[in-house]
Amino acid sequence: MTGARVLAASLVLLAGCAAEPQRVYTPGRVSAQGVSPVAAPTVESTPVGSGVSVRVEWPAAPDPMLRTYTGYYAEAWKAVLGGGDDYLGRVEGPAAADAQAWVRGFDDHAVTGTALLHSLAVSAVMGDGAQVNACVDETGLRLVSRRTREPAARQPDWTRRAYLQAAIMHKGDDGVWRIKDFRYSKEGCDR
Repeated sequence: MTGARVLAASLVLLAGCAAEPQRVYTPGRVSAQGVSPVAAPTVESTPVGSGVSVRVEWPAAPDPMLRTYTGYYAEAWKAVLGGGDDYLGRVEGPAAADAQAWVRGFDDHAVTGTALLHSLAVSAVMGDGAQVNACVDETGLRLVSRRTREPAARQPDWTRRAYLQAAIMHKGDDGVWRIKDFRYSKEGCDR
C-alpha cells in the first residue's frame, strides 16, 4: 500500500470510531441478563404539620409495600398534629386499634422537628402476608405543649434513640396491602 492509501484508510477508520458515542461507565449489578444499572437511593421529605416533617431514606428499588408503611407513618403524625383519620385506611385489625390509641395518646401535646425513616426493607413475604422493617429515628422530634408550644419537661424515650419497627402486612381481597400489626425492638437501628 502506498502512503496515501494508508492515510486514507486510517482517516476512514478514525471517522468511524468518532461517529460512535462515548459510553460512560455506570456501576451496575450482574444478573442473568448481564449488567444492569443500579438506581441510587433517594431521600424524600414530607411536611406533616406546622414545623414537622417526615424524612424517608428510600432504598434504590422500593417495594410498593414500603409506601404503605411510610404513608401510614406520615398520616398518623398528621392526625396527631391536626386531626383526621386518613391513616386508618392503611391499617386493619390490631394495628388499627393500636394506631388510634397512639394518636389519641397525645392529648394536650404535639411535636416539632423531623422524624427519619431509614433502612426500609420487606423482610418476608408469604402468600397474603408480609413483614416490612423500618428504622424509626424520632430523635429529631421534641414533644411540646399543644397550647404553648413549649417543650415538655420530660421528653419520651422515643426522642432519645432510634428503634426498629416491624409492620406485619396483610393483602386484602381488594389487592391492597394494609398493616395488620406492629412489632418493636430497641436493637438493630444504630448507625
